[in-house]
Amino acid sequence: MRAYTKQAQLFRCLAHPVRLQILDILRRGEECVCHMEAVLGRRQSYISQQLMILRDAGLVDSRRDGLNVFYCLAAPETITPLLDVALGPLGQAGRHNPAGCPCPHCAPVSVPEGCSKS
Repeated sequence: MRAYTKQAQLFRCLAHPVRLQILDILRRGEECVCHMEAVLGRRQSYISQQLMILRDAGLVDSRRDGLNVFYCLAAPETITPLLDVALGPLGQAGRHNPAGCPCPHCAPVSVPEGCSKS
C-alpha cells in the first residue's frame, strides 16, 4: 500500500498544468527562475511556490551560482520517460529563448572590444 501512496502523491504533484510546464522546461536542461518567469508569463513568487512543491516531491534539485538559482530534474531517468508519455517527446524546437529574458543562458554575452567571441 505504501508504494501506491507514494505514486499517488507523485501523480497529484504532476496534476497541475504549471508544474507540468516547469518540468517540461527542465527536461530540456537546467534553468533559472527568471527564465521560467519569461517563458511561462507568471510571477517569480508563483513559480517559486510551484518549484518548492516539486522540490519537496523530490522531482527537482537546485544549485546556486552567484545571484542565480538554477533548477534541474532530480532524477531525469525516472521522470523524463513519464513526461515523454504524458507530454510527448521533446520537439525539434529545442530550448525556448524568450525575448527580454535576463537569465545568463539567454542574455547576450558582451564581448570586450578587441576580443573575439569563440
